[in-house]
Amino acid sequence: MPKAADVAATPGLRSSALSDDLSFLLARANAIALAAGNAALSEHGLKARSYSVLVLASGDARPSQRELAEFLRLDPSQVVSLVDELQSRRLVERQPDPADRRANVVVATAAGRALVAAAGEAARAAEERVHADLSADDRETLARLLRALAFPGE
Repeated sequence: MPKAADVAATPGLRSSALSDDLSFLLARANAIALAAGNAALSEHGLKARSYSVLVLASGDARPSQRELAEFLRLDPSQVVSLVDELQSRRLVERQPDPADRRANVVVATAAGRALVAAAGEAARAAEERVHADLSADDRETLARLLRALAFPGE
């Protein structure tokens, strides 16, 4: 299989109509970043999705599985599987939601929070490598634009 850089350098593909298609460019950039992130997180037994759940469970928000699914734009069954896997590794636990006895919140354990710290360093290093060709100002601009797309109206 050709490397991504080899395919991207193919003149006929690089100059196609897709090179001006914002959705394609976002998807391609996401695929590149996701591959780098997953590779970096693999040494910690995580992938981007499980890392994302663990990061959110490590914060103060105490999200329900439904909230995780909505925020991460995943099918609820995917979140159940991710939480089950993290729980089997004793990285998160489900606790009753004090505001709704019918629901559970997902909370990181001490081991989960420690793993977030270690895996976070690997994820940030991968992100630095992926965005190495962008200046600090360009990164800031890109983050601002992506936040506007990800969280419209805020």
